[in-house]
Amino acid sequence: MSIKKLCAIWFMQIRGPFLILSVALVLLGVATAYWHGFVHIWHSLLLTAGVTFAHVAVNLFNEIADFRSKIDEHTIRTPFSGGSGMLQSGRTTIAAVTWMANLALLAAGSIGFYFCLVSGWPIIFFMIGGALAIRFYTTHLAKWLIGELVSGLTLGSFVVIGSHYALTSFMTLDIIYISLVPGILTALLLFLNEFPDLEADRQGGRRHLVIFFGTRKSAVIYAAAIFLLFVLIAAGPFIQNVPYTVLIALASLPLGILAAIQVFQHHDEPARLVYAQGLNVALVILTDLLLAVAYFI
Repeated sequence: MSIKKLCAIWFMQIRGPFLILSVALVLLGVATAYWHGFVHIWHSLLLTAGVTFAHVAVNLFNEIADFRSKIDEHTIRTPFSGGSGMLQSGRTTIAAVTWMANLALLAAGSIGFYFCLVSGWPIIFFMIGGALAIRFYTTHLAKWLIGELVSGLTLGSFVVIGSHYALTSFMTLDIIYISLVPGILTALLLFLNEFPDLEADRQGGRRHLVIFFGTRKSAVIYAAAIFLLFVLIAAGPFIQNVPYTVLIALASLPLGILAAIQVFQHHDEPARLVYAQGLNVALVILTDLLLAVAYFI
C-alpha cells in the first residue's frame, strides 16, 4: 500500500475534516488572550496541536467502541455521522486504532503537562476533565444522558477557557461567559448528528438525549439551543466585559434559523436531514471563527 493511500485511510479514520473544530476553538482562546494583551505564537501553535491530538483520541476511542458494540454496522452513514467505516471495511484494525488512540491521548497529555509547568497547576483540571471525557464518553457518558453536556464542556468551553489560561495564567468571568457559546455549539454538533443514528444507538445500548426525548421533541430542543446561543452573543457586551465586536457573530444567525427549520421538517428522515447537518457544521465553525475575529479586531 502506498504512503499516499495509507495517509488517506488514516485521515478518514481520525475523522480529519472535523478536526477544524479544535483549531477554531483554540483560536478563540488565543484571541481572548490577545484582547487581554497576551501574545505567544509558539504556545498558541502548541495548544492547537495538543487539542487536536485530544480530538483525534476522542474520535478513535469512539470508533473502537462503536465497532465493538456493532453500532456502526447499523448506522446510516452520512458525511457527518455514522462513523468512518474504516474498521468495518478492514482497512484498519482494532489493534492499530487502539494504539493510535492511546498515542494521541499521550501526546495531548504531554502538551497539557508542559502548560501545567509554565502556566500554572489549574491546567490539570482541564486535563483531567478532558481525559475522562475522551476515555469514557462512548462507554459510559453516552449511556447516562450527559454525553452531549460533557462534550460541550470539554470539547467546547474548556478548550476556550483552558487555551486562554495557558496563555495568560489568569481567568476572568467574561471569558467563562463567552466560552458558553462554543460549548453550546459543540453540544449541538453532537446532538444533531445523533438523529440519524437513533435506532442503531438504541440497539447498541446508548441512552442519549435524542433517544430519551425522540426526534420531534429533540428538534424543539435544538431550536431552543440555537435561540439561546444567539441571545448570549447579543447580550454579552451589555452584561459582561465582552467587546462589542462579538456582535459580528450574529451574521451566522441565518444558518441557525435555516438549520432549525430543516430539523423541524425532517427530524425523522435521516436522508433529508443531511442538509441540516451540513448547515449545523457550518454554523458551529463559522460562529467560533467570527467570535475569534471579533476579539482580534
